[in-house]
Amino acid sequence: MAVHRRTPARPASPPPPSAATVDDTLEAPGPLLMLLEGRAPVEYAALLMASPWLDRLPPGDGHPVLVFPGLGASDLSTLPLRHALRRFGYTPYPWGQGFNFGPRAGALAASREMVVQLHERHREKPSLVGWSLGGIYARELAKEMPGRVRCVITLGTPFSGHPRATNAWRFYELVSGQHTHDEELLAQIRVAPPVPTTSIYSRSDGVVAWRCCLNDADEPLAENVEVQASHVGMGMNPLALYAIADRLAQDPQHWRRFDAKGAMRWLFRTGPGAPAAA
Repeated sequence: MAVHRRTPARPASPPPPSAATVDDTLEAPGPLLMLLEGRAPVEYAALLMASPWLDRLPPGDGHPVLVFPGLGASDLSTLPLRHALRRFGYTPYPWGQGFNFGPRAGALAASREMVVQLHERHREKPSLVGWSLGGIYARELAKEMPGRVRCVITLGTPFSGHPRATNAWRFYELVSGQHTHDEELLAQIRVAPPVPTTSIYSRSDGVVAWRCCLNDADEPLAENVEVQASHVGMGMNPLALYAIADRLAQDPQHWRRFDAKGAMRWLFRTGPGAPAAA
């Protein structure tokens, strides 16, 4: 999964050595994990049952949140996520570009304009939440206009590995008309945005190899949060939504990494597979 190579709007610092190469040895999830993607309806049912628990979270500050759908999906797929964000006390917006069939002409330009409009309309920076391929858009937009983006949260987004370590790369090439192998572009995508950035991922993801979703440990404003979720159900998984709400509540000026406390530490893992701090 890729986006167009861009010309940076500001002088770009050389990427860290770990961002210069992409691990092309990773393999896509196997058939068993693909079969486990069928648990997405169970995750939605779990969300309904967990609503009283999620409703006890501290209310949000109302800032805008722009939500990007995954490959082949539309804003309909993010409706449960946006509904939850509104209940959490934020102002969610759909991306409004129809089905996400890759960075077709006009889609990225319209997304940039949407970020600008939300920033000016609300007089505060919007957060960007992207599911799968939508997370690539969120990360790249934050790199292009960091002064207009509060934070980035991605769900099962494969930014750190080769696109062929997913079970969607053939579909991506078919619908987007783009090739997935471009070393320079892949290295660009791997670099984290200069704003607080959270990657929520699952080792039982049946579409994307989970190691493709890891930010480098030495990135000061980037982190990884592991949950138990399917790929297609991650945007309505109650654990993922809890982590999203926690991250959106962070003050960007005093940002701290996700820290599950008490019994919650058994439900989340942070970093590249390490247990969350107690």
